[in-house]
Amino acid sequence: MQGSKIQWINRGITLCIALLLVAPIAIAVIMSFTASDSLRFPPKGFSFQWYEAVVNEPKWQERVPVSLEVAVVSSLLATALSTLAAFSLVRSNIRGKGLISALFIAPLIVPIVVLGSGDFFVWARGWSLGPFSFGGRLVGTVSGLVMAHTVIAIPYPFITVRTSLNNVDPLLELAARNLGAHPLKAFRTITLPLIMPGVLSGLIFAFIASWDEVVIASFLSTSRVSTVPVQIFNQLRDSLDPSAAALSTLLLAASACLIGLLALVRKNQNPAGKIEKGERAS
Repeated sequence: MQGSKIQWINRGITLCIALLLVAPIAIAVIMSFTASDSLRFPPKGFSFQWYEAVVNEPKWQERVPVSLEVAVVSSLLATALSTLAAFSLVRSNIRGKGLISALFIAPLIVPIVVLGSGDFFVWARGWSLGPFSFGGRLVGTVSGLVMAHTVIAIPYPFITVRTSLNNVDPLLELAARNLGAHPLKAFRTITLPLIMPGVLSGLIFAFIASWDEVVIASFLSTSRVSTVPVQIFNQLRDSLDPSAAALSTLLLAASACLIGLLALVRKNQNPAGKIEKGERAS
């Protein structure tokens, strides 16, 4: 009897926490269907007019392509760089591997405002060391946003790829090289297919990190070049326009689809596990 009460208490606590997490999201989605000219809860009436406004208004038409371009390019760059770095660290015996790994994960730990401030000064004024200079005049450009978002996206594929590499037997690569395969070919034909679930997972996480990011993008955006989250933030700050809620709902739907794709990747692609099962069966 006492155990049953404890179970009900645990379920009640779990339900309360779930409602606390879901309630803000549900309220934003519900308000996006309002027929009123301003955001309020509960909404008045039911209408799709604000979704039509998102499609037809130029301010949203300009921001969506920028967000997509920045998210796609930065996630691809972050995944490529993280995959190479993770492979080098896992398969090498260099000193300070822990410190180097911590540097790749640092963007998850450092306050986002600090990263945004640093990115602003680097991309706005540039950074010089003797005859070498880097950055400058990149505020309000897609290139500046891509490089800044690449930095914050790198930890995700680095973690997933490193975890996948730790589960791959290095003897497989050694066997391929002993059979005459070039190191690059051994990586492309043996290692990369085995760690592909980790690569794809990291790519999806990196895309979401860039797609939803607002703080760093606020430092680097201008009235002409900006991302969707920055536009939503500015619009809600100036006026309670329901089109911001409509676009937020669309962003949520896109992120949910990516999370579903991530779950599908993890469920259906596990080459390393299949190889182990095959070896045990033989």
